[in-house]
Amino acid sequence: MPEKPHGSNLRRGRYSEPNRLYLLTATLLQRRPLFSDFKLARLLITELRAAHDQQQVTSLAWVVMPDHLHWLVQLQTGSLEQLMRRIKSKSARQINQLLGTHGPIWQPGYHDRALRQDEDLQSAARYIVANPLRAGLVKRIGDYPLWDAVWL
Repeated sequence: MPEKPHGSNLRRGRYSEPNRLYLLTATLLQRRPLFSDFKLARLLITELRAAHDQQQVTSLAWVVMPDHLHWLVQLQTGSLEQLMRRIKSKSARQINQLLGTHGPIWQPGYHDRALRQDEDLQSAARYIVANPLRAGLVKRIGDYPLWDAVWL
């Protein structure tokens, strides 16, 4: 019997707790580097900001890498599943429209990690926004345009 994709395993035991801090990661289908295109990345960023503006989350830090997203949030309303479904479907619709394509752009599922209240949030945010440095995309984080953090 074939195994289920890893993405479906990520959903087992998931619990969404209002006011809890989460580090979320979502990856593009086949790790296609669509977000190397600044316009496509900005479509995703618009959806991240909309979730914040509509008070579904308090967005603390994020980085859009060429083939994935890291996002540190405090969940306000709804569930992680609803949040990620919305972000992924709305961004996919916008990206497909701009590219003149159709179909999924994201891998199924996402990874989430609940942070403990005593964890250093600024350290977690620094880790997130330093991803482009570790990936060798830039020499200074200030040279990478696709990140933000509330502390800066």
